[in-house]
Amino acid sequence: MRFSAPRSLSPSPVRGRRRNSCSFGLQDDSDEYDSYSESESETDSTEDTSSSSSAYSSDEDPPLALRPKHVIRDPTEQRQIEDTVAAIRLRTRHYDPYEEWEKQTRKDAFRTARKEQAMSQTRLHDEQDRIRAAEAKRIAAHHEQQLAEVQGKLNALRLQQQAAETKLREDMKARDKLLWQRVESVIKMEEDKVKARLEKEKKAREEEERLAKEAELKRRLEEEKKKEEEERKRKEAEEAQRLVDDKKKKEEEEERARITEEKEKTERLKAEQEQRNAMGMTTAEHDWNKARDNLVHLKGKAMKFVKSNPELKAEWGKGRRQITPKIGQLTNDEGAITRISNQLVEIIRPSNGPAHHPAVYAALLSSLAKAILLQAETEVTAEKRSAMPLAKVAFNLLDTLDHFPEIFFAKLVQRVGSWPIPAVVPAVDIDGKPWENRSKVMGYRKSENSDDLESPAEYGNRVSGIMRVYFHILKIPPRQQPLKPMFQLPRYWIWFARLIGERGLLETAIAPQLIYTALDVLGSDARDIWGYQWVKLLALVYEGVTASLEGGNFIGSESPEGKAARVRVQLEIERIMTGVRS
Repeated sequence: MRFSAPRSLSPSPVRGRRRNSCSFGLQDDSDEYDSYSESESETDSTEDTSSSSSAYSSDEDPPLALRPKHVIRDPTEQRQIEDTVAAIRLRTRHYDPYEEWEKQTRKDAFRTARKEQAMSQTRLHDEQDRIRAAEAKRIAAHHEQQLAEVQGKLNALRLQQQAAETKLREDMKARDKLLWQRVESVIKMEEDKVKARLEKEKKAREEEERLAKEAELKRRLEEEKKKEEEERKRKEAEEAQRLVDDKKKKEEEEERARITEEKEKTERLKAEQEQRNAMGMTTAEHDWNKARDNLVHLKGKAMKFVKSNPELKAEWGKGRRQITPKIGQLTNDEGAITRISNQLVEIIRPSNGPAHHPAVYAALLSSLAKAILLQAETEVTAEKRSAMPLAKVAFNLLDTLDHFPEIFFAKLVQRVGSWPIPAVVPAVDIDGKPWENRSKVMGYRKSENSDDLESPAEYGNRVSGIMRVYFHILKIPPRQQPLKPMFQLPRYWIWFARLIGERGLLETAIAPQLIYTALDVLGSDARDIWGYQWVKLLALVYEGVTASLEGGNFIGSESPEGKAARVRVQLEIERIMTGVRS
């Protein structure tokens, strides 16, 4: 096997001229190098060196005997033979540097080839090892996957087996349970039969005993009941007689007190009649009768006449539709109050067009008063500060429009009863006929939450809102001339004086609430006006809300609304006496 290798960059030795070929038929030196075998190329350089040294040192060897000694040659032949042998030896032992370099180069090339072959074999073996490892890994992964699949199938089969076993166990349990239920039901049925028979026998015995006991107990109870009935009748007769005597005695005392009070009141009124006439003052009954008379006249004549005439009714409806939005637009601004007051006056009493018919004029005044009172019921009940602008508008209208004070006061009495006067509502009307609905005359209306009458709390809040506007009207000082007597400031004193003199009104639940409203509006100003007399009146009110009245009752009685209002009255009187203004 021959190997080739690149020549090294080392300079080749200078080689002399090639000798001519030997004529003795010996092999040329160059052919010797070409005939090297693979075994000779693997020989170590040390051996080559030693062989070369031995070749050079062979000159001292004895001459070769070409033929036996017994062969005799002539000198010429012998000399030729020796020359030939010497030439051959010289030829074979010649040292050529180029040939040695070429020989060494071949050895280096062989060693390089062996090294590259070893590296190539190493890389080949490494690649084969890597391929074998990857294949082994792939085979192992495939085996693991197959193992997982087999394991999953085994688990599925195991679960199926467990499910089947569980179902079989449950079926067996259900079968056993059903079997035992049947057995127990049969046992229970037999036990129930025995128990029912025993219970029946027991009930029969108990019934006999019960009947005997009931008969005995009934006999005893009848005897005791008879005795108790006799005792009860005796006590009831005594109690009834006592109640009759007490009632009769109380009625006699009340009658005597009423007669005495009426007599004193009549005598006082007679004695004060001339003074009242001189001062222009009236009694509560007179104010009530006058307000009712104005209301009956308004509803029975003016309103009835307007509603019966289509033209007048249309004219009244047009003005009424203009009045309601104006009242709703009212704010606590002097400019807005003046503007709305003038607009309302223009609607009732137009300056440019013809005047309204007297009946239409009265109907419009009634609608105007109703709008103001309804606004007071809704707005003032929710926010008491809205009473002042509404009172100012009402004051402007009362000061400007003719007959409006009488109609406004009549509508006020219609909405809240006799509280603006104040007075006890009489048993009959001014015509002597009994009331069809006395609650409505007293100011009660239907509740917003039901079809029944409003509760005491709703009634008190609504009446307080309207009365707050009324007290604010009394508070406003007159401009050019005073208003009608029912809207003048002295009416405030009259209102308190009349209320304190009527015990029936003081004991109602709404009385302390209205007293608080009046004190909240004009209490401090009244102290500045009437001084010590007002303090004495407040002392009477304070005693009625903290101690009691002469009969033992408080102002407002014991109702929850009355108790709460009494506390507010007490605090308001204390505030007035300390001089603190709200």
